[in-house]
Amino acid sequence: MAMNNLIKTWCVVAAATAMTACTTHYRLTNVSRTRLVVDARYDVQPDAQAEAFLAPYKHKVDSVMGPVVGYAAHDMAAQRPESDLSNLLPDILMWAAKDYGEKPQFAVYNVGGIRSALTKGMVTYGDVLAIAPFENKICFLTLTGDRVTELFEQIAHRGGEGVSHGVELTITSDGKLRSARLNGEPIDPRKTYRIATIDYLAQGNDGLRAFREYTNLNSPQEEANNTRFIIVDYFKSLYEQGLEVSAKVEGRIKIEN
Repeated sequence: MAMNNLIKTWCVVAAATAMTACTTHYRLTNVSRTRLVVDARYDVQPDAQAEAFLAPYKHKVDSVMGPVVGYAAHDMAAQRPESDLSNLLPDILMWAAKDYGEKPQFAVYNVGGIRSALTKGMVTYGDVLAIAPFENKICFLTLTGDRVTELFEQIAHRGGEGVSHGVELTITSDGKLRSARLNGEPIDPRKTYRIATIDYLAQGNDGLRAFREYTNLNSPQEEANNTRFIIVDYFKSLYEQGLEVSAKVEGRIKIEN
């Protein structure tokens, strides 16, 4: 048994044990998670007793994490100011907008919320969960043009975030916004712009405080609206068409000194 699967299985078992061991005077007050770097060195001396204990649970965990949802055309990772994976995820939000009766003009996805990379080849549900492990849900909101410029200034200050196709930002190495265009046009302070993002950012988190000035919020909170399920749906949609998922760096955010 690979150590990665062993760790995943142990997490499920530990959570189940903790819940069943609780008596009525206990209540859950907080849920948190962290990521551990687990590599091949942990497989050098496998613990037979641990493997035997976890064996009954491995099949159930694998049945949830293991199904293939699509294929990645190449390795993809998230980094600032722009990367293939941080381009892909806001584009997926744009793709999903039709299912909510929305027509956003652009989308934003925070790089800090992308917690893993994609490896070329088959992609499982577990791979998507590693990328988007949080309970973030898609949402839509409206900002005035001046607030959009403010938002782009805050993105520049952070050195870049995931923005959808059509956004063109030029920023400086010290985090200043030099120019901003959307589909080839400058941002008009007199207009309003419809934006797709995640509810975590809509609250003004990760330094994107301009989002707090939104109007006309559409923020569905059912579990099916979690970004991981939307990402899975996108992969499955392409898979059914015989297509691989791909993205590329295309100059959405450029750094100029």
